[in-house]
Amino acid sequence: MPATAIILAAGLGTRMKSALPKTLHKIAGRTMLRHLLASCESVFDRIVVVLGPDMDAVRREAEPHACVVQHDRLGTAHAALQAVDHFGDGEVAILYADNPLIRPETLRAMLNRRRSGDAGLEASLGLLAFRPAEPARYGRVVTRDAFVERIVEWADASEDERAIGLCNAGVLCAAAPDMARWLRAVRNDNAKGEYYLTDVVALAHGQGRRVAAIEAPADEVAGVNSRVELAAAEAVVQAWLRTAAMDGGVTMVDPGSVFLQADTQFGRDVTIEPNVVFGPNVSVAEGAVIRACSHLEGCAIGPGCIIGPFARIRPGSVLGRDVHIGNFVELKAATLADGVKASHLTYLGDADVGEATNIGAGTITCNYDGYFKHRTTIGANAFIGSDTALVAPVHVGDGATTAAGSVITEDVLPGALALARGRQVQKPGRATAMRAALQSIKQSGKQKDGR
Repeated sequence: MPATAIILAAGLGTRMKSALPKTLHKIAGRTMLRHLLASCESVFDRIVVVLGPDMDAVRREAEPHACVVQHDRLGTAHAALQAVDHFGDGEVAILYADNPLIRPETLRAMLNRRRSGDAGLEASLGLLAFRPAEPARYGRVVTRDAFVERIVEWADASEDERAIGLCNAGVLCAAAPDMARWLRAVRNDNAKGEYYLTDVVALAHGQGRRVAAIEAPADEVAGVNSRVELAAAEAVVQAWLRTAAMDGGVTMVDPGSVFLQADTQFGRDVTIEPNVVFGPNVSVAEGAVIRACSHLEGCAIGPGCIIGPFARIRPGSVLGRDVHIGNFVELKAATLADGVKASHLTYLGDADVGEATNIGAGTITCNYDGYFKHRTTIGANAFIGSDTALVAPVHVGDGATTAAGSVITEDVLPGALALARGRQVQKPGRATAMRAALQSIKQSGKQKDGR
């Protein structure tokens, strides 16, 4: 049976106190909307996102999925009803974009429970419920004979009902014709004059239809409506990502100090030391070691590489096998072939470095002239002396050497030694004489001042 997901994303998110729409705030480098879309894409045949007016950025984030607009914010049932033309003839699930962490297996369990039920008892309506550690003011799910009887809001609940641990997560699923009919029947005779999606439960039960509650893990269905809740969701996702990485063969010395992105990729036998931050679009191949206090973003780290400590690998950088990047080395849009070593205090930007080349401490590629970026290319088995400045565009040939302290402005031939620094001049005894003269002046000044 085809299934459609309707994602409600029209909320302004005023508690975020942000010019950015709530659903575009990021968790592990991925927007809340994109987290939920990723889960839905593996479960549903069609996805429709309900937007508010003038939410073009959210529309772009939802692509390629269909979007409809709720021009008047009259409640969650009203928002879902804006997508009724997209329901089709199968099943419909209604979800909230500010519940971004629901996993695919939970969504499948919800659909399966509604279809087959316990002991073959199919339900007309399925809803997600959860048991938070602190139920607080969540709506309580009242059940009887394994099915939901009603949802009671905390403010309206009796003491016995408030003692119920099962709480409403808000996600509903039903056959498309049933869902459309119930949504149209929702009334707005409440204090806010809004059409609430939760009223669908009472409508279904009132018609004698079975309503099934599917329990979801509490950390999947917690809403994100403030910066505090966003940070809590980040902690949940980071724990998931770290566990998945370690289950896949990654060693983390101090997992809680490592921060990953939703798209971070690791090979087996990677080791990550404490206080490492991964930005978006990073892959680390098998056997690599990322040492403490390093930051990686938009890069590919080859097998057996050693990165850091205190290294920064910026977007566009690609490292081959067994590359060593040491402390306080920064790479940007740099391609380093197998066996390259840059061990200390170096900047390689817009550079290509050949196999087994050694980059001495303090080397920089001068890649920007104030208007344009230029590339530096260094051949294989070259030796770049400490404190070399390579003024791009420039090419250093295979096997060449640059002397320490050189400023290289012209191409260096393969196998050549390039020296580009002022000639050292030595004046015997001059330093001793200068010190004596300066000491005499200093002493004379003290005597005049009486000090």
